Amino acid sequence: MDFEEVIQKRSSTRMFSDKKLEQEKLDKILEAGRIAPTAKNLQPVKIFAIQTEEGLAKVDKATPCRYGAPTVLLVCGDQNQAFQNGNHSTFETDSCIIATHMLLEATNIGVDDIWIDWFDREITKKEFDLPANLVPVCMIPLGYKAENCPENPSHKIRKPIEELVEYK
Repeated sequence: MDFEEVIQKRSSTRMFSDKKLEQEKLDKILEAGRIAPTAKNLQPVKIFAIQTEEGLAKVDKATPCRYGAPTVLLVCGDQNQAFQNGNHSTFETDSCIIATHMLLEATNIGVDDIWIDWFDREITKKEFDLPANLVPVCMIPLGYKAENCPENPSHKIRKPIEELVEYK
């Protein structure tokens, strides 16, 4: 799939089948995150690939938004490894760049996904016993769309470019 097709096709899936994600595809998605650009290439991220029943139950304690996905990536920013400039840290921005690369690769190889920001970070930190330096940024449920999954009604609704861009 070419890049234009990937960015047009990528959409949030809110109902997954129970079909397991192949390790080869998961590896490709994780590799896309690994090679994503970050400030000073510090890669201040830890990604947890959650697939066990126990791990998925922990995810379900933190969010109602797993939608039955058999795999969830928990993307955490590492405050100790991020580039710092005064009181500004790049851990969250870098985590989002890495997550976006993984979402696009998932679409590229035919894996459905959704970006989850609606989760309880304190429950997540407790359930996964995260050290203080790791901050949960997002979760990415991965898998294959259920047959009866409705299309995302807002996927094609976009503001006109004139509302987003101003030339100076």
